Amino acid sequence: MSFYEVNDPVFETYVLGNAPVKQIATGFDWVEGPVWFGDANCLLFSDIPNNRIMRWSPVDGVSVYREPSNFANGHTRDRAGRLISCEHGGRRVTRTEHDGTITTIADRFDGKPLNSPNDVVVKSDGTIWFSDPHYGIMTNYEGHRSEQENACVVYRADPESGSLDQVVTDLHCPNGLAFSPDESTLYVADTGRMFGSDPQQIYAYTMGQDGRPQDGRAFHKIKPGVSDGFRVDTDGNIWSSAGDGVHCIAPGGRLLGKVLVPELVSNVCFGGRAKHQLFITATTSVYTIHLNRQGIQHP
Repeated sequence: MSFYEVNDPVFETYVLGNAPVKQIATGFDWVEGPVWFGDANCLLFSDIPNNRIMRWSPVDGVSVYREPSNFANGHTRDRAGRLISCEHGGRRVTRTEHDGTITTIADRFDGKPLNSPNDVVVKSDGTIWFSDPHYGIMTNYEGHRSEQENACVVYRADPESGSLDQVVTDLHCPNGLAFSPDESTLYVADTGRMFGSDPQQIYAYTMGQDGRPQDGRAFHKIKPGVSDGFRVDTDGNIWSSAGDGVHCIAPGGRLLGKVLVPELVSNVCFGGRAKHQLFITATTSVYTIHLNRQGIQHP
């Protein structure tokens, strides 16, 4: 049985026939938010319903990194290598300092609590961009059922000035997000309201000279499933979660191929020795595959 599907011949140069998909951890309830720490040779990821952040390393295997985690979901690293986390339970975005203390980056907008920050990226200027849908407050499964007091939008936080701005406001429930390699385009997935039938697809926004996204346009619709989380490689290809695995989408929006995974995929990140290894969180398990691609990941 093949572990990939080719939609464009170029995809055959991205996968390696002797490097199949491997399951490296399992036994969780809903895994999300993978982030690679090359300096520690480990992967962190969220086991959201069990309220913990897990750690995997090729040397030590699986262990608990933080418990409780405030129902943490998405993670990334900032330009100084610190962990940036979205917390459903705390309804906030946090930074874990090098000494282990936790700093709140954002937890309120216009005097009202955020919803449940979901996924996050850091731009080259150090600003933190995160999505804030309502998924973590609609039930008690991934957080605490609570009243929604702010719109579901994408925010830009500036840790230096303390400012917090709504920068994408035209989607139903923004979820995964990432910048193109030159940061001229911001991609945002809209996975729709939990109790609704909204359009579910990836949108692309041109970054204006004022540093704000503009001219949002439909970019790609995942089939089957939805684009929950995704990351970008150095050529600008988007590697997105999907119902049957991970889909590789060209910068023009064309599906190039699929990495097939036996569970519903939630998110991905690049890591490993040369950032050529794709880590995949999928329902109860974490998978990995070595690719002939390199991901954009900082630092």
